[in-house]
Amino acid sequence: MSLPKTLAEDVARNLVMVAKLIDEEPEKAYAYSRIALRLASRVAAVREAAGFAAYATQKYAEALAEFRAARRMTGSVELWPVMADCERGLGRPERAMAMAGEPEVQKLDKAGQVEMRLVAAGARRDMGQLDAAIVTLQSPELASNSVQPWTARLRYAYADALLEAGREAEAREWFAKALEADKDGSTDASDRLAELDGVEFVDAAVEEDEVTEADGDPQD
Repeated sequence: MSLPKTLAEDVARNLVMVAKLIDEEPEKAYAYSRIALRLASRVAAVREAAGFAAYATQKYAEALAEFRAARRMTGSVELWPVMADCERGLGRPERAMAMAGEPEVQKLDKAGQVEMRLVAAGARRDMGQLDAAIVTLQSPELASNSVQPWTARLRYAYADALLEAGREAEAREWFAKALEADKDGSTDASDRLAELDGVEFVDAAVEEDEVTEADGDPQD
C-alpha cells in the first residue's frame, strides 16, 4: 500500500514467484527476491521474502541481515527462530542458544516457541551435547496426542536425536509417531522407518537399465 500502483504490482509479481518456487527451485526464487528487493527495499514483506529466499539457498549471513531489517521495520518477534537458525548455519550454535534464552521467545506464539525449541535442540547437537538436545525436545507439545502443524517435525527431530544416541527402539517408536502426524509429507519418516526395519529400496530406472544391459549383445 505504500508503493505506487504499478510498482506495487511489479513487486507483488516477484514475491508471488518467490513463494511459488522457493521449495522446488530455491535459486530461481532467490533471483526473483533480489528483483523485488531492488524495487522496494523499504517494504518489510520484501525484506522478509528476501530473507527466506536467501535462507533456502543457504546464504545465511544475507538471510540474517534481511530478517533483522524486517524485524526493525515491523517490531515483530516472529522471525526470531529462523534468525537463530541462521546463526547455526553460520557455525555459531552458541549464539542460537543465547537467543533461545532471550525474552523475545516468550512473545512468540505456540508455533514459534516450538520452532525455537527445534532450533535450540539443533544447536545443542551442533555443540556435541546430544543428551541435552534430547531433553530440550521433551516438552508438553511432544507428549501431546493432539496433531498440530509442527507435530510431525517435532516428533521427527526427537526420533532422529534418539537414533543418534543409539536408542534405536525408542527412535523407531517416535519415527512411527512422526509418520502418523505427517499428513503432508513434510518429513521422510517413512523412509527412516523402512531403514530401521531393514527394507532396501531399489531405483526402478537403474534396475531396468541393468536388465537391458544383461539382455543386450555384449559386443554392442
